[in-house]
Amino acid sequence: MTWSGAQRGEQAEEAAVPVPGGRRRPAHPAVRALAMVAAFAGTVAFSVVLARLTLEPSAASAALVHSNVHPGRSINAYLDGASTTEAVRQLGGNLLLGLPFGVLLPVLLPPARGLLRVAAVTVCLMTLVELTQGALVTGRVFDIDDVILNTAGALLGYLLIGRRLGRAVHPRRRHWWHRLPRPRLPRRRPAVRGTTTEPRDK
Repeated sequence: MTWSGAQRGEQAEEAAVPVPGGRRRPAHPAVRALAMVAAFAGTVAFSVVLARLTLEPSAASAALVHSNVHPGRSINAYLDGASTTEAVRQLGGNLLLGLPFGVLLPVLLPPARGLLRVAAVTVCLMTLVELTQGALVTGRVFDIDDVILNTAGALLGYLLIGRRLGRAVHPRRRHWWHRLPRPRLPRRRPAVRGTTTEPRDK
């Protein structure tokens, strides 16, 4: 066996060993920039829709709505006392309202990627919206169930689209367990053809 053949064997063996913490290569910088611009434009459009849906006064509803700080109370009221159409419109509408958070955040804000991070950002933003409309907008009140449904919609959007989209655009984040030392396996020396190893006589 020649030296070049042995060297090629070692290189093939090293290539067969998986690289610790191997990750998919990130997208080209131009693709990442375009994706972030598109996500920013989508966020602006979504913010306009969100403002019109949540911050527009409704004087006719001022005497009918009441604030809710008990999780599940409004959801149970829609499920038990409202018609099917009204329940689907209210509950499904709040779920859909949170869906863009889970899709846009992983692309627009790479540090916000992750199930818990998306949930935390959505809770903070929607709580701020609910507090604003409850304090300043006529006919609008604070409802904790709206925040819960919006967050559930954001998590659904993240699991369905946002997670894969964020990984395709941005490099994968390195967690603390990726930096732990990994044990190195001993390298096996390639066997030389035409030779046999016989036990030595004692």
